[in-house]
Amino acid sequence: MNMIFAEYLLLSSLVLGVKLFLYQTQRIQFVEVSDNAKIQCSSTENLEGGSNILWYLRREGEKPTCIKRCLDDQNVSKFACKHETHSSTLEINNVQKTESGIYYCAYRYSSYLIFGNGSTLIVGDSYTKSSWVMLLVPFPHGSQVTGTANLACVIHGVSSPVHVSWSVSGELQEQGLTRSLKAKDGSLTLINHISVPMDTWTSGKNFTCEVKFNSSGNSVKKSTRYPAAPASKCSHYIVPLAAGAGLLLLVVSLSLVWTLCPSTLGLKPRTSAPPASEEHQGGILYAHLDFDSRNHKGRTMQRSAREKRVKA
Repeated sequence: MNMIFAEYLLLSSLVLGVKLFLYQTQRIQFVEVSDNAKIQCSSTENLEGGSNILWYLRREGEKPTCIKRCLDDQNVSKFACKHETHSSTLEINNVQKTESGIYYCAYRYSSYLIFGNGSTLIVGDSYTKSSWVMLLVPFPHGSQVTGTANLACVIHGVSSPVHVSWSVSGELQEQGLTRSLKAKDGSLTLINHISVPMDTWTSGKNFTCEVKFNSSGNSVKKSTRYPAAPASKCSHYIVPLAAGAGLLLLVVSLSLVWTLCPSTLGLKPRTSAPPASEEHQGGILYAHLDFDSRNHKGRTMQRSAREKRVKA
């Protein structure tokens, strides 16, 4: 939906062929709940008193909706338009968390609308108990150095938009594209991704995704780099591989002796333990293991049998 709306903004300007251009320099603004917010929109041409200015709000996972027409006087206690020759400012009083989102100014030209590039407003704290951040990187493809590499920063379980920025070895990059998914409980999962040249990704530089949830300045950072290429000589791996093969052979041999000839070890045969179940939890594979419960129960059952024979 983000791409469709962006294409609409671009096509509207191309179809009109007019010189007027709207831009919003304040890309993001943090505001505490119940405070006031001001979002500015500038123009290359005279806005004629702002009578043709409208403001749209796009919340995560929703379509843009018109929240204010500066020509009318409706809901002035909540939204107010302040105009100058080449700018218009939307003032929002007593902002609430539900008013977080991207605000677009628009200019009505004949039957078309010219949009600004948008300003993100984050109200309060977006962090929740279920929030986490994960960095996804492309799988290494040998010596491939052409094309592009896509990196994604996944922000799970937030209550409203967050600010995501990327840096490569300390140098800030352009903001990535964000896609959002809305869960049944209203929480959001945001996926912000960037594309970099493959030679940049394989250069060994540090790629960092920084996520800000509120105005306190605290943030979560996740960093990664392209894994170093393996050594060309195989001699370094001979000893570990030999040791691993020997250990595997020993385990297999003991297992065969245990199964086929239990009397030689002075032990009674027993059923093998069920395989550990594997489950996917948030993309991380883990296993439920129970090492002692079966042995403990087995000893208890044998002890109970011996006690019955003594009593008999």
